[in-house]
Amino acid sequence: MAKIVVTGGCGFIGSHLVERLAGGGHEIVAYDTSPPPPDMPLRDLGGVIHVKGDIINESSLAAVINPDVDLVYHLSAVVGVDRYLRQPLDVIDVNVLGTRNVLRRALETGVRVVVASTSEVYGKNPEVPWAEDSDRVLGLTSADRWTYSTSKALAEHMTFALVREHGLRATVVRYFNVYGPRQRAAYVVSRSIRRVLTGQAPQMYDSGRQTRCFTYIDDAIEGTVRAASSPAGLGECFNIGSHQETTVSEVIGLVREAAGFPGKNDPLDTGAAFGTAYQDIERRIPDTAKARTVLGWKCEVPLREGITRTIEWARQNPWWMHGPID
Repeated sequence: MAKIVVTGGCGFIGSHLVERLAGGGHEIVAYDTSPPPPDMPLRDLGGVIHVKGDIINESSLAAVINPDVDLVYHLSAVVGVDRYLRQPLDVIDVNVLGTRNVLRRALETGVRVVVASTSEVYGKNPEVPWAEDSDRVLGLTSADRWTYSTSKALAEHMTFALVREHGLRATVVRYFNVYGPRQRAAYVVSRSIRRVLTGQAPQMYDSGRQTRCFTYIDDAIEGTVRAASSPAGLGECFNIGSHQETTVSEVIGLVREAAGFPGKNDPLDTGAAFGTAYQDIERRIPDTAKARTVLGWKCEVPLREGITRTIEWARQNPWWMHGPID
């Protein structure tokens, strides 16, 4: 039995990871400023405790990442385009300074750490698919849209610098458009599901021709766990994403079909809605050859099936259906 700390353990990806790890009989600390989601009662998960704390608070963090810990999954972050535009300074503070605190504690205790990153680090590089060593292409520093990409890239820079200079035992995973139960209703899949299930038209951002590779939560968790357990993964970075390129229009169509929603879409002009602070990315596609070769991992859940599962879950969880987006 291992002792594992999951920062952000009550969030979307973190809560699913905690459930997966609890199934293995480990002692899990879900470290988060928020409580566990209502459909994850800790009394049903043996060995899991919730510690309320912020990664910005070094003393609170030191109390949970101690020499008795075997593994840390670092998932705490401020994420979501709505938050990039509304809270750019919070994005930088939490994702950079908070990550520095987590990495410092991991180094001091000698614990292995898996750092969650994002496909956003590649920016708007037009040369897809993106391999782990592809270049980053970003927009203006005056556009708040890029604060998240930059903050996560800095977190990666710190990670790899500590690996090379001080022997930090770390692995980075870059998620590509993860979706599924519990995701905040601020993303294309989760937002569209909530809207159609509450009788509202799904919002079509601009033309809907932008493409993404949507990754079901169970697949993302499997890739994360494999990255943590692979000796060959130390000091490495892995793309965790689907290989199926899908337009935003197509994914909204799948949501409408699975939910039985007959109405029209609600067009949204991002330029008019968000101004120059927002810039979209036309194509976001991972090269996952490294994850397949080193980790033996690939996505298994087709998009249609993942959307159906998520809709079924949403219908059974009114707390999510009618709760706040923030």
